[in-house]
Amino acid sequence: MKLKILQDNLKEGVLIANRIATKSVSLPILKNIHMETEENFLCLSATDLEVGVKWWSLTKVEKEGKTTIPLDIFSSFVNLLPKEEKVDISGKGNDISIKCEDYKTKIKGLDAEDFPIIPQVKEDKEIKIKTTKFFEGLKQVVDIPSNTKVKPEISGVFFQFEGKTLKLAATDSYRLAEKIIFLEEKIKKEFSFILPQKAAKELLNIFENESEIKIRFDSNQVLFESEMEETDHPKIQLTSKLIEGEYPDYEAIIPEKTNTQILLQKEEFLNKIKAASLFSGKVNEVTLEISDDADEMKIFSKDNDLGDYETEIKGKVEGEDVKISFNHRFLKDGLSEIRSSEVVLSVSGKSSPGKITPVGNDDFLYVVMPIKND
Repeated sequence: MKLKILQDNLKEGVLIANRIATKSVSLPILKNIHMETEENFLCLSATDLEVGVKWWSLTKVEKEGKTTIPLDIFSSFVNLLPKEEKVDISGKGNDISIKCEDYKTKIKGLDAEDFPIIPQVKEDKEIKIKTTKFFEGLKQVVDIPSNTKVKPEISGVFFQFEGKTLKLAATDSYRLAEKIIFLEEKIKKEFSFILPQKAAKELLNIFENESEIKIRFDSNQVLFESEMEETDHPKIQLTSKLIEGEYPDYEAIIPEKTNTQILLQKEEFLNKIKAASLFSGKVNEVTLEISDDADEMKIFSKDNDLGDYETEIKGKVEGEDVKISFNHRFLKDGLSEIRSSEVVLSVSGKSSPGKITPVGNDDFLYVVMPIKND
């Protein structure tokens, strides 16, 4: 192996690979990055056996080859090299030598043949999507899934493509978020899958500077891919296993009709919930009391050791008076992801789920289960 590449380009690829490489004790080669030259491209790969990433860069290749090298030392060294300078990389056996100006090193590697294969996704279904709205929507739901082995189907984000829409949903059994993204092209046939939360988060990090990605998937795995600007060759590929099983019928728990609605200023509501959280006790409980006559909502919390809190917030109320308790963290999480200045809180009684929606936009909703007090 022998090639020349700019430090800036090499650093970009190393940072991407570093997000996926694992500190595996049972399989030490997973601590390594797979390096391979292909015609005029350098390809860096990393995997944790659940998620895999490949990154390519156009470069000057004088001799093709491949190896794997410890990512920690390689990453640390590359980051110290002078910016915008050419890096000479040459390999002999499994080892590589790196030279950039007066920086020189030799790093011992492992046989590339022992590196796990990152599976290829059969092109069963494919769609192109602009990343701006897609990632904005994914950020609104990605922190919600429950990290549980008891119900693995809710440990990821549910993707449902239908017509000209992509629905993203996530739940942990205590709250639920749904985001609707409108697509430029109509989907010929409806399809869906469950993406593990870790893969969803890395998708946001790894493709943050890309304007468009392709999504391809089959029954077991999904691939997200961006292309280079100079050519139609892939630039980044992220491959992930999919979560098996059926996603819960979450739409069944979304309240269609509610007995009480209150229109509130989002930031005021959020700040007063944050204040109430300081006195919410061990179960994180805050109580909301909505009054139709007064057009207001009172907020209470109490901690036997610290004290109590009470405030009120004016709002436009429609429906019945109601008193209901929620986990303050769930309320804060939902409100923080809403982009509008006003929200509507809808409830149907102290034992029914509450629904929070933005005003002026119906592409996002957040459902939270109440704390039931007998």
